[in-house]
Amino acid sequence: MTEVGEASLRKMWDWRINAIAAAFLLAVVLLGISFGPIPISFSSILRTLLHLPHSLHGQDRTLLFDLRLPRVLLAALVGAALATSGAVYQTVFRNPLADPYLLGVAAGAGLGATIAFTYAGVNLYSLLPIFSFVGGVLAVLTSFFISGKFFAEPNTLLLSGIAVGSFATALQTYLQQRHSDALRPVYSWILGELTVANWSVVTWSAIYILFAITILIKISKQLDGLMLSDEEAFSLGINPQRLRIIAVGAATLATATAVSASGLIGFVGIVVPHLVRGLTRRVTNRSLLTIAMSGAAFLVLADLGARTLISPAELPIGVITAFVGAPFFLYVLRRRRVSQ
Repeated sequence: MTEVGEASLRKMWDWRINAIAAAFLLAVVLLGISFGPIPISFSSILRTLLHLPHSLHGQDRTLLFDLRLPRVLLAALVGAALATSGAVYQTVFRNPLADPYLLGVAAGAGLGATIAFTYAGVNLYSLLPIFSFVGGVLAVLTSFFISGKFFAEPNTLLLSGIAVGSFATALQTYLQQRHSDALRPVYSWILGELTVANWSVVTWSAIYILFAITILIKISKQLDGLMLSDEEAFSLGINPQRLRIIAVGAATLATATAVSASGLIGFVGIVVPHLVRGLTRRVTNRSLLTIAMSGAAFLVLADLGARTLISPAELPIGVITAFVGAPFFLYVLRRRRVSQ
């Protein structure tokens, strides 16, 4: 088969995979909007969204547009951000167990959230995303600064991120001990929550997350070069140092935005990339769009479980993702050890 024929088949295969992922995501979104303590029929949702006769009115319409829809969309955005960032981090650090929180984003965002809960007062929920976003970004920038010439050796940045994360966690623990009244809301946020989702949060989250994911998908073909040595990447016309800056920067932007909007939700960045690559038999970064849509669907389903399993009470969404992700993480770890 000629190279042109192989490229044509590859594009058709990619198109089919992405179409299936998009259809699955749409179905999951409708499912997430429909089910809850107060169910809404699919037909009513579609009629209302398409402005057809017999649309929802009154409290049902308020439930759809002010509560259910923004929450489901935020879950989809956060899931897409974490899954895509996890896949990129695994490539950059050549580590299949790398996750989006690797460079101290989680610890920095947690410190920022703790400061917000401790000192923000009545403006808590308007300031919480800002504090956690700034904390996550500053933690990663500090990791970059400490690592110095990390681009000659990615593991240097990795170790810097671990050190910065440990320091931020120590500061967070100190503040929590000094202000015990902040312990409960901080731990609730750490376990992940989408209860404060509204259209304002969805809007600014979408701007940053979609911008970051677009950059990562645009450079996805070049990212495959980072799976090789730097010398081999240079021979292919790829500048690995510059590419790592762009990749880590965009992934960090997506992760920090997701964390600031929803708290810390673990395992999405590990489970989804491995699951997609296993099902599609594609180990390259050209499947980033599929990974993004699958991550969105995964977190919408997790949020649906969090809302309905013990209804009318609600589980933290991080508990659901950990319940699924922890065994999967152990499976990947075991498979990696066996293959070595």
